[in-house]
Amino acid sequence: MNRLRIAVILAAVTWAGCTVGPNYRRPAVQTPASFRAPTPLPPGESSSLADLKWFEVFKDERLQELERTALAQNYDLREAVARVDAARASLGITRSEQYPNLGAGAELSTTRTSRNGSLRLPASFVPSQNRTFGSVTLDLLSFEVDIWGRLRRATEAARANLLSAEETRKAVITTLVSDVATAYFNLRELDYELDISRRTLATRQASLDLIRSRQSGGVATLLELRQGEQLVYTAAETIPALQQQIELTENAISLLLANNPGEIVRGRSLTEQDLPPDVPAGLPSALLERRPDIRAAEQNLVAANAEIGVAKAAYFPQISLSGFLGGQSNQLSGLFSEANGAWSFVPQVTQPIFTAGRLKSNVKLAEALHERALVEYERAIQSGFTEVSDGLIAHQRVRESRMQQELLVTALQDRTRLAYVRYRGGVDTLLNALDADRDQFQAELTLAQIRRSELLSVVQLYKALGGGWQ
Repeated sequence: MNRLRIAVILAAVTWAGCTVGPNYRRPAVQTPASFRAPTPLPPGESSSLADLKWFEVFKDERLQELERTALAQNYDLREAVARVDAARASLGITRSEQYPNLGAGAELSTTRTSRNGSLRLPASFVPSQNRTFGSVTLDLLSFEVDIWGRLRRATEAARANLLSAEETRKAVITTLVSDVATAYFNLRELDYELDISRRTLATRQASLDLIRSRQSGGVATLLELRQGEQLVYTAAETIPALQQQIELTENAISLLLANNPGEIVRGRSLTEQDLPPDVPAGLPSALLERRPDIRAAEQNLVAANAEIGVAKAAYFPQISLSGFLGGQSNQLSGLFSEANGAWSFVPQVTQPIFTAGRLKSNVKLAEALHERALVEYERAIQSGFTEVSDGLIAHQRVRESRMQQELLVTALQDRTRLAYVRYRGGVDTLLNALDADRDQFQAELTLAQIRRSELLSVVQLYKALGGGWQ
């Protein structure tokens, strides 16, 4: 009964010992009452654009296929998954050090002695020249009694590293979804610009044919002919440049999909892309729980905090236990008899006395790394608030710019039509018609770029709010 009590007390000391080092507490963070935006956001708005799944935000079926392929094959995401697996295995290794490690061993040796050695013995003295020795042991391999919590703090740090790796994987998913959507919208914008250039080239070629006809009749001058040719060549020159950008963008998308360079199948055109009717940002405090990069930074802080306890535990005595239990005999038949039993139990205590400041420096190093992790955590939070505000500002201002640019394009289209009507009627010069045509072409290209920017503002805001990894 006394032995049982001693065993219970020893177990209690082992598993309920004190744990040195600070316990983690989330740092106090001052979150703004609302995100900064050109138009004040509704107070207490709890819903967020990031609560939607990525396929609920991006409705283009071809884009959804690209996203699914990227999520299955992308190299960065596969590497992030491997990092999670490595962190999980590291946690298992670290956690195993808290428990006793047992090993079994068996040995059987046979030797033959000579009767004609330095001291010759008659056969009656040595009836058998063979000698057999056997042993079977169960070994306790250097088990550390974690009184001061060094191993528990190390396990806490390893567990936080695993959670950080998992949150980093989610952050990679968020970035990947955003990158694929951004590249796809860039591609559709370039396609739209190419359509504008080809349509403009066809219109200008028709105008050039008219000028040539008028010149042959003596109505138009050679200068007007050269001005018409200039517009045609300008529109024609933009086409190869746009085709080059399109092909490079397709290659970039193929790389995100971990595919060989190739053509990308298109879906909806730039003007057919659906935009959410509104882009609610949600509560600023919810951003800390939604953005995976902020949560990964916090887990790094948890790990750094636990490492302080690991460093401080080195100041205290380290108690380890080792031993074995088994049997040893020169006769195999009696190997497991009580008389041949053998055991040993070796407790060991080590206490550092003089380390030339190494232990103190390890603690200072752990504290410095904790301070650095705290700074990175606070920076991640402030970066998150800034990115959300930038996204809200861009979304509203780009929308306003797009509305004004659409009015400008409409006005220029009508101006160009009227200018050519007047030129054909002989009441105006060709210069006004060419100027109107040039201004319309540039305005249409600018409108295409603004429409792309409006789509990208939704993508960036969705990413800034922490959406896409669900």
